[in-house]
Amino acid sequence: MDMLLFDAANTLIHKPSLWEKIQKTLKKFNYQVEQRVIKERHKLLSEIINFPDRTDKDFYLNFNSELLLSLGIIPTNELLEELFNNCKYQPWEAFDDCKFLNDINIKKAIISNFNSSLINLIDELIGVNIFSNIIISENENTRKPELKFYQTAIEKLEIEASEILYIGDSLKLDIIPAKKLGMNTLLIDRDNIYPNSEKRISSFKELKKYI
Repeated sequence: MDMLLFDAANTLIHKPSLWEKIQKTLKKFNYQVEQRVIKERHKLLSEIINFPDRTDKDFYLNFNSELLLSLGIIPTNELLEELFNNCKYQPWEAFDDCKFLNDINIKKAIISNFNSSLINLIDELIGVNIFSNIIISENENTRKPELKFYQTAIEKLEIEASEILYIGDSLKLDIIPAKKLGMNTLLIDRDNIYPNSEKRISSFKELKKYI
């Protein structure tokens, strides 16, 4: 492989404080739900509802309504408002296993459904000059899972698709379109949500097995 290409949100960076915030809000309304279950339902719902480059309150009111239904909870305006107010502006953090990327001497790049703030965010949380390119949907006017977005990345990286190992956390947004264009793929599944998926890793520490 000549290039490692990564998704960003929930592959390289995440919001770990979100799950406790959701759980505490539900508890306030007398609903007892394990964080493990919240994370799983949130993840599966994210495979169905596509996040925009810039989210807003209307998006989260709709998303959280569906999340509550998936947990067997009838959404009320009061609960939805509380969830939104308690969960907004949670900070991004890098996954702990990102430190293993420094040990891999292969070019690295990012392709992400995100806004232009991602470049500074990645530099701050993971490090400057680790990634040669950061290709962002907001800047390209196309987004995952559109094949055009992946084709744009291939052209910008000036490399054959077969020489790219793509790593992402979503089957729908990451793995399927990347494979269609001939990339090699790995699903990063830290929470063991997709045990039946092929070519799956639970940590970046396992990347060296595939390169």
